[in-house]
Amino acid sequence: MIGVALIEAALERGCDLIYAVVRRDCQKLFRLPADGRVKVIPCDLDQYEKLPELIGEPCDVFYHFAWNGTGAARDNSICGQAENILYSLNALHAAKGLGCRMFVGSGSQAEYGKTRLEKIDQASPIAPFSAYGVAKYAAGRLARMEADKLEIACVWARVFSVYGKYDKDTSMVASAIKKFLNHEVPDFTAGTHKWDYLYSADAGRAFYMIGENAPGSAVYCVGSGEARPLAEFITEMRDAVDPTLEIGLGRIPYPQDGPLEICADISTLRADTGWSPHVDFEQGIKEYVKFLTMGGGGTPCK
Repeated sequence: MIGVALIEAALERGCDLIYAVVRRDCQKLFRLPADGRVKVIPCDLDQYEKLPELIGEPCDVFYHFAWNGTGAARDNSICGQAENILYSLNALHAAKGLGCRMFVGSGSQAEYGKTRLEKIDQASPIAPFSAYGVAKYAAGRLARMEADKLEIACVWARVFSVYGKYDKDTSMVASAIKKFLNHEVPDFTAGTHKWDYLYSADAGRAFYMIGENAPGSAVYCVGSGEARPLAEFITEMRDAVDPTLEIGLGRIPYPQDGPLEICADISTLRADTGWSPHVDFEQGIKEYVKFLTMGGGGTPCK
């Protein structure tokens, strides 16, 4: 989702050439923009040392989104998550071999764990509770350490909740919207806890502007910078489909230790790169519903 949004942002801003590195068995190539400036490079995660040879010319910025094990069962294999740390370091070395001035890796809000801070920034306490969050943090920290030795700028961008076209079917937004479109009632908690949502096109612009404008190695939080009760987002999702539909708030109890609350502090990202979100949730969710009803996004609605 974010990789495609990044490519679209780069094309809109006149980027001359983009190498889209994809898995050899990738079934999602149709998502890439049909533009001659986008060159597809099939290469699996465990073969990244071959990228300088496969591409064969210097590049400017290397963006690393690939990660094994991001679905619902992502924490079932601790060893599988740990492999991603090495893949990230191999991607960093590939960036150096390609002559890139900057490596930009995709981190996660999961690195912070179950925080309930009013705002989360790059200096907030790190306490991941999932194998995924631990591996993401380790990958980012080790990449920055290795980048210092390689003398290449390394940015680790911790992504908060992003939604939009090509969102995975299991995300809360995607699954709920598809149920609303099928006139089914989704099950939610009471939705009183606060959340931060960012539209995918804004996330793509954020990554592009990091590569374009970030002054050097850094850690950034990538989100909207504004949090509201989840129930408000859910109501806007329902209204974008049909205001008369039942919502299903309160059908799922909160865990005993209470809900997670998140809101990204994007002040440093904004100051360093000039980026800010352009699309609010109401507008973004309408665009996403339109995308789904026109047949996009994987599993079609009934």
